[in-house]
Amino acid sequence: MAQKATIYKVELSVCDMDRHYYETHKLTVAKHPSETDERLMVRLLAFALNAHEHLEMTKGLSADDEPDIWQKSLSGELELWVALGLPSEKIVRKSCGKASEVIVYCFGGRTAEIWWEKIKNSTARFDNLQVINFSETDTRELGNLASRSMKLQVNIQDGDVMVSVDDSIVYVTPAKWKNADH
Repeated sequence: MAQKATIYKVELSVCDMDRHYYETHKLTVAKHPSETDERLMVRLLAFALNAHEHLEMTKGLSADDEPDIWQKSLSGELELWVALGLPSEKIVRKSCGKASEVIVYCFGGRTAEIWWEKIKNSTARFDNLQVINFSETDTRELGNLASRSMKLQVNIQDGDVMVSVDDSIVYVTPAKWKNADH
């Protein structure tokens, strides 16, 4: 019998001083049976970094043709495609063709570095692509914060990120491996 997704209830408060965005989002997040706590927390962090009233979690790992997070315009155009992990060059190419802006948040330490070295030259032509890496230490610490019911506070200032749950705080420094050129 197939395992079912685990449901997480998250109250995500975002204080993004870089974008002047201050809002609390009440999220019900399904954690796929193959998803780790670390990946779930990276997904929530990616949501916070791009928080917007029209930003949505998608089926993620349950759907091959959808990103983990997306934002659509009121008329249905795909404005933002957010992928996590180490997507194939083919998926990166497809997503850059579908959305106005694409952000890949990669993590995994040396594995992520090898992935980037392999595909970075083929991504140079995509002006709408950003690639941002999180260190293995940061994402491991984020994974330790996960619980089925969370009040998550994310503060963003000058590109640095502070994530807190209860009395635990993790500082994350995203590394931009590729900037969008538009």
